[in-house]
Amino acid sequence: MRRTTAAFLSAIKSAGVLGLLKLKKTFVSKFKSTPKFYVRAPGRVNLIGEHIDYCGYAVLPMAIEQDILIAAEPLSTPVMHLANTNPLYSDFSTNANNIQINQTKPLWHHYFLCGFKGIEDNFSLDSPSGLNCLIEGTVPPSSGLSSSSALVCCAALVTIVANGKTLPKVELAELCTKSERYIGTEGGGMDQSICFLAEKGTAKLIEFSPLRATDVKLPRGVVFVIANSCVEMNKAATSHFNIRVMECRLATKLLAKSRGLDWKAMAKLQDVQVKLKLSLEEMLTVVEEVFHPEPYSIEEIGEYLGISSKDLRSQILSQNTQGVTTFKLYQRAKHVYSEAARVLEFKRICQEAPDDSVQLLGDLMNQSHASCKDLYECSCPELDQLVDICRQFEAVGSRLTGAGWGGCTVSMVPTDKLEQFLINVKETYYKNTDQKLALEENNLFATNPSDGAMVFFEA
Repeated sequence: MRRTTAAFLSAIKSAGVLGLLKLKKTFVSKFKSTPKFYVRAPGRVNLIGEHIDYCGYAVLPMAIEQDILIAAEPLSTPVMHLANTNPLYSDFSTNANNIQINQTKPLWHHYFLCGFKGIEDNFSLDSPSGLNCLIEGTVPPSSGLSSSSALVCCAALVTIVANGKTLPKVELAELCTKSERYIGTEGGGMDQSICFLAEKGTAKLIEFSPLRATDVKLPRGVVFVIANSCVEMNKAATSHFNIRVMECRLATKLLAKSRGLDWKAMAKLQDVQVKLKLSLEEMLTVVEEVFHPEPYSIEEIGEYLGISSKDLRSQILSQNTQGVTTFKLYQRAKHVYSEAARVLEFKRICQEAPDDSVQLLGDLMNQSHASCKDLYECSCPELDQLVDICRQFEAVGSRLTGAGWGGCTVSMVPTDKLEQFLINVKETYYKNTDQKLALEENNLFATNPSDGAMVFFEA
């Protein structure tokens, strides 16, 4: 996070936040006053390491240039006015002293309220400052590029500044991870961590417990291209995501029980590996020994753990997964341990930079997509089609990125092939399908590692 009060225009230029002046003009027109500060939070693309952060394992994302921007003005009254430059999102007003977040039907402003409430609770704010806020976003919504988490992080920064508080970046990332759970998503922290810890020009290996970020220098001669399948999936509005989290949690407990560990004290697959002091490859052997490939009924899991189905639902499962009756434990655990190994191998190859590093990294990305598709079952026909098209037109590696079930792919493309690659993918996927978003500019683009969240003050 960076703050600046001097050389405002210079700061805007250096940060690449060219839309701030336009945002200011719209704010003045909307609220008949001037914003006092601005906050930027980037979206992110995960290069490899899908659905493993909430299992305790490291991931390898980078922040992207597309972002969420908020122009903000603190108010002396407790009223909060939220507006969006996108006409699809309605204005919202509420009392800052009475925040209500609806988990059953999440709307855009609920993500702002998550960030606000996280700061309010963390600092025990009795009378939080009211706000006028105008939000603008260039991250495609429900695309797997973390638009929702960027809004949560942006809102938390706005609330901190408006109330005269400060927090280190690592603490902010951890707080925002918890805050997003107000809306019902049991996420692991990758999105919020890269939002605050990103640096321009480098991807990051994000590790947890404790949270830390390590630079990962990407190979020369290639560029990462994001392609939107145009299939939207809202994590908070469905149970797909939380079912996978629960399947991993149940797999953790059965693995722990099978090896005589205290299963009640363990919630993440990494916990079992650490306790057993085994490698990821050895954990894959344990998975083969312990689980059968057929789905487990909730009764079978309860019998194995010695707990009733009723208690299992109420004590272990999340609210929106308590009606689920079968769980795929073998497939989910196998994906997590193999994907965690791929992340570490990806980082090693980037560091050692062998002559065939690009091909090796591409192979890992392709293996990751296959695992997401076949073991974790978080792909969809459109994503699989888009991955195949990208590989057809000389992407060395291509995979879904983000939660899946829609959203985007990320492909590693040789720089000298980029121009023709973009033309071919546009012609083959967007023009020859019924995708409603067709050829909008933010559906297919090359991206570079961007800076993390920032705060700008007027000069």
